[in-house]
Amino acid sequence: MKELTSDIVIIGGGLGGVAAALAALKLGRSVILTEEFKWLGGQLTTQAVPPDENPWIESDGSTASYRQLRAEIRNYYRRNYPLTDAARADENLNPGSGNVSPLCAEPRAGVVAIDALLAPWFATGRLTILMSAKPIAAETDGDRFTSVTVRSVEYGEMILTGRYFIDATELGDLLELGNVEHVIGAESQAETGEPAALAGAANPFDQQAVSWCFAMSYHPDEDHTIERPRDYDIWRDFKLDFWPDRQLSFIGPNPVTLEPDNRPLFVGDSDAKFAPDNWHYRRIFYRKNHAGNRYPSDICLVNWPQIDYCGGPIVGVSAEEAEKHLEGARQLSLSMLYWMQTEAPRHDGGYGYRGLKPAGAVMGTLDGLTIAPYIRESRRIKALFTVTENHVGIDAREGLTGAEQFADSVGVGSYRIDLHPSTAPRNYVDIANWPFQIPLGSLIPERVTNMLPACKNIGTTHLTNGCYRLHPVEWNIGESVGALAAYCIENDISPRGVRETADRLADFQHLLTSRFEVPLAWPQHIRETPRLELFGRVE
Repeated sequence: MKELTSDIVIIGGGLGGVAAALAALKLGRSVILTEEFKWLGGQLTTQAVPPDENPWIESDGSTASYRQLRAEIRNYYRRNYPLTDAARADENLNPGSGNVSPLCAEPRAGVVAIDALLAPWFATGRLTILMSAKPIAAETDGDRFTSVTVRSVEYGEMILTGRYFIDATELGDLLELGNVEHVIGAESQAETGEPAALAGAANPFDQQAVSWCFAMSYHPDEDHTIERPRDYDIWRDFKLDFWPDRQLSFIGPNPVTLEPDNRPLFVGDSDAKFAPDNWHYRRIFYRKNHAGNRYPSDICLVNWPQIDYCGGPIVGVSAEEAEKHLEGARQLSLSMLYWMQTEAPRHDGGYGYRGLKPAGAVMGTLDGLTIAPYIRESRRIKALFTVTENHVGIDAREGLTGAEQFADSVGVGSYRIDLHPSTAPRNYVDIANWPFQIPLGSLIPERVTNMLPACKNIGTTHLTNGCYRLHPVEWNIGESVGALAAYCIENDISPRGVRETADRLADFQHLLTSRFEVPLAWPQHIRETPRLELFGRVE
């Protein structure tokens, strides 16, 4: 097998992996970055989810490079699309004008933006990217990783060696391959002391639903009905005990109140800029942002509760079992599309929107489904420090103002503790919390010395994973981890040594703030503002 080596080997090319690579490269290190699929970007691109961000994102709560990523996405439209004068002049252009995010965009825009950030580094000879490469084995020597083997579609099996290894995979693959101590599923109250944790025993197979998102355009005078999905008869009448209606409907539980929430596909004009319906919620392309009549339809991303697959977990089970559930998620999504095309109640009377067309070209697929499923929950390291609901939850902090302040902060984030229906199965768990910090201790494994997490695999609980898993937080985690690995190599010190040595910690935090503009704390007026956002608005 061919062997490649670099200072830092990053397995996983999602947002955390890309941010880690950029940080390490800026600090003079060589990097090998691998990605399982054909696009870099993870939840932004192969999973196509518009960035779930804090309400102050245009001015606060992100690193300089994350702001650059957002600017590159907007510039992609300014360079390549016939924007109207008003859209082109909008400093905070929202390409899709979706309600869920101020930056709803096609996944290809994210791909191009990431490529632009990485472009200056190829000519240095210090960046190697292996696409369509999946980790299959890890070698360790005591508490250290020595190599990771990947299987590449283009190059076959390859051994990757380095001084530091970063797990930026969507499911924490290196934790399993390298026997790194980790947790899966939901902990109990007895384990974590969290008020909203399971009252009884922990359940490792209580994991957030996987969703196989898809995109569609709408052509009311045409018929784009897909072939009846294999499992349509199963899903057509399926109903979870706690669900207010059948799975295939426009009625689902309100995430906070759990009361029935009817959100139809359309409320009035589909071309309206804003409307309280599913079409506008995650719209990723808005044709009225563009001059002329080149574009026949908006494009909407379907990432709704109706496609949350609760049939079984994909972590902690056999490969065959995981594959069965991933295919189940695909079948559920295809069934939802077919139901909307053929049986869904129309806003203007009758049934079925046969003009709904899978937007495969936008997704990089033929069927309009995303390249990869949307993963909300991963294996999580047993870390030097674990963030719990008691550190960030409003009710759990019993009247205290603001989240716990961490002396070892390496970044910030803000999002509700947002747990989608789970494979227990269990309904939504949605908890208001304070804007929070990212403690360095949550990024350092208890035992392993040269492997670091950079995705949803950090030291959180099942609950707090629900607010640390979103786009800007993952980017911040990856950037800080990439900088940490480079700092440890430069200074011949371990990550634990950085955290536990006051002057080293202060020096590393100064590097983050001065070189990468990583905010270590929220301004007071934001820090004391509870995160009560629901459906894209702050209440």
